[in-house]
Amino acid sequence: MRLLIAALALMVSACSPMAGQAPGGTVPGQTAEAACAAQNGTMQRVGRLQTLQCVVRYADAGKRCTDGDQCAGDCRFEGDALALVPNAPLAGVCQADSNRFGCQTSIEDGKPTPTLCID
Repeated sequence: MRLLIAALALMVSACSPMAGQAPGGTVPGQTAEAACAAQNGTMQRVGRLQTLQCVVRYADAGKRCTDGDQCAGDCRFEGDALALVPNAPLAGVCQADSNRFGCQTSIEDGKPTPTLCID
């Protein structure tokens, strides 16, 4: 029971802003747009609900890769995921930006992972 209470306390504390930060990761008095611009990002409407989020373009966008550790974001397969042979060696490209929405097939250790769709 104590373990369950401790786990719940940790989960709740993970959702609260860090000291000196306002919700959303901005510094008190700073707008979300200013915080986004400070990261060289742009505020964009993303996802099915078209929520406004900061999207940061990665410097290594389009670089050939075989694992996400080689990229600022994920290493992604660009093509028809249905044509992939499971566990066959594969190369991809580093994702363009921090936008996580859409259907993506990541590549880890030169192999495709299951396609994940986020809307």
